[in-house]
Amino acid sequence: MTDHDREPQAIRAEALESLLIEKGLLTADAIDEVIVRYSERVGPMNGARVVARAWIDPDFKQRLLEDGTSAINEFSFEGGRIEKLVVVENTEKVHNAVVCTLCSCYPWAVLGLPPRWYKDPQYRSRIVREPRTVLKEMGLDLPADLEIRIWDSSAEVRYMVLPQQPEHSLGKSEQELAQLVTRNSMVGVESL
Repeated sequence: MTDHDREPQAIRAEALESLLIEKGLLTADAIDEVIVRYSERVGPMNGARVVARAWIDPDFKQRLLEDGTSAINEFSFEGGRIEKLVVVENTEKVHNAVVCTLCSCYPWAVLGLPPRWYKDPQYRSRIVREPRTVLKEMGLDLPADLEIRIWDSSAEVRYMVLPQQPEHSLGKSEQELAQLVTRNSMVGVESL
C-alpha cells in the first residue's frame, strides 16, 4: 500500500508519531500502551460487557438502572468519566439517545473514545431540537409512536443507553451477547 492509497489522517499520525519518538518526547512502547489501553481495557467492549450482563442478570440490571456508577464498579474498569453514570433503558415504548450540548462529556471507561460526530456542533444542537430527524439521518428510522428521550451529559453526570436485547439473541451466552453490542447502540443512535 502506498501513501497515496492511505488516509491523510493516518499519514499525519504516523509522521507525528515518528517525529515525537525521534525527538525523544515519546517511546514506541508508550504509544503501544495507549493503544492497548483504549482498545482492550477502556472502551466500548467494557460497555458491551455491562449491557450483556444486564440482559442475562435481572438483579444486576435493576442495580444498573438504579445506580449505574455503583453497579459497574464491580467490573473495575480503567479510565475516568464515570464518577456519576446514569443508565437509561430502551423499551418498546421509549428510545433514549445521549448528547452533550456544551462540549463532549462522555463516559470513556465504558464507551471508549467519543466518535467524531458526537463532538460535532450540528449533532449537539440538532439532536435536542429534532431527534427523530437526526436519528433517521444516522440510519435509525424509529416508529412515529415511539417516544424519544434525549439525555444531556455534563461534567457532573454521564449517560449510557441500555439497548433492547434483540429477539434473535435470547439464550446466548454473556460473551456472545457482548459481541452484539455496539458503541452507537449505547449512545442511542443505533438499534441492534
